Amino acid sequence: MNSEITIRRATSPADERAFIRFQWKIYTRYAYWVPPLLMDRKKLIDRKGNPFYRHARMELFLAERRGEIVGRIAAIVNDNHNREHKENIGFFGFFECVNDQAAANALLDAAREWLQAQGVTAMRGPASPSVNDEYGLLVDGFDRMPYILMSYNPRYYMRLLETYGLRKIKDMFAYEVDHETSVGDRLQRISDTVKKRQGFTFRTLNMGDFDNEVKIIHDLYSRGWEHNWGEVPLTPEEFDYMAKDLKPVVDPRLIIIVELKGKPIGFALSLPNLNEILIHNRKGLLLPALARLLLFRKRVRSVRIIILGVLPEYQGTGAGAVLFYETSRRATENGYPHGEASWVLEDNVMMNRAAEFLNGTRTKTYRLYQLDFVKQ
Repeated sequence: MNSEITIRRATSPADERAFIRFQWKIYTRYAYWVPPLLMDRKKLIDRKGNPFYRHARMELFLAERRGEIVGRIAAIVNDNHNREHKENIGFFGFFECVNDQAAANALLDAAREWLQAQGVTAMRGPASPSVNDEYGLLVDGFDRMPYILMSYNPRYYMRLLETYGLRKIKDMFAYEVDHETSVGDRLQRISDTVKKRQGFTFRTLNMGDFDNEVKIIHDLYSRGWEHNWGEVPLTPEEFDYMAKDLKPVVDPRLIIIVELKGKPIGFALSLPNLNEILIHNRKGLLLPALARLLLFRKRVRSVRIIILGVLPEYQGTGAGAVLFYETSRRATENGYPHGEASWVLEDNVMMNRAAEFLNGTRTKTYRLYQLDFVKQ
């Protein structure tokens, strides 16, 4: 470890505030970075209030050089992930660092040593703190603003991680979809044919029955995504926690449930891309963000398709592709002519084909890295 770099655990409230605010030191001059809300960052690392930490444990670290913070990292063990995928791995996340290999090495060493002490055999990431939050390192597409709830990072982070010895384990893609190229007569005819042949119907979220709708979507998500690579079903507490956070910002017209004979078989969750507004909230403060949202929300012209799919037994019926089409069509009709589907695993053939079905353009790549620990 470089003698100039010291690592300490962030344990006090003051340390946690410094951990959160360090992002601003890195990104102030990055035009495409969207400052997160300080309040949201605090909730992500709140090990007492966030239900994620009822099945996971995390340690935060700060790197300093001569008393100045030059980096941060978190080490995480997600017991639900290891149970779900029959693995014994840990994660690193919340990685931010000045362009200095010695500082990056010291941070990654700290995370690795803590994870090894927890008994895991590999380190994967970045996951901040899980697959259901900010996930993966941006490695392509630095000249575009990230969509809502997606990460952004400097280009040099890839070099810092790979020089340390981390290697790619999986890539994830983001596709941009535009009304002019994705919604046309031909796709409309294909969609109508599939719906008529299979008997699928599509409805939007009923905000008047929000709690029950959340239960339906949670059930679909738990059954439909449980065997996907890296996916970890949210516990009921986590799902309710997330739904409570998202309720003020959802547009119910963008949440679509596909049914067969009245039975829900899949859904699509899209959110207005509020980053169009929040990119101007440079200090990450709540009240200015709320004021901007109140004044300018109707100007938002894009959406992010976050989750889209159907139950395994209905895959291959065309329901997924039509759900993708319905999402694009309804978004356009309601004033959102542009969108991003993110993220899609590189080897998820069905969803990559669905994106191509809508003439989506791959614009960003996010990468997960892994380091296997050598047995001593």
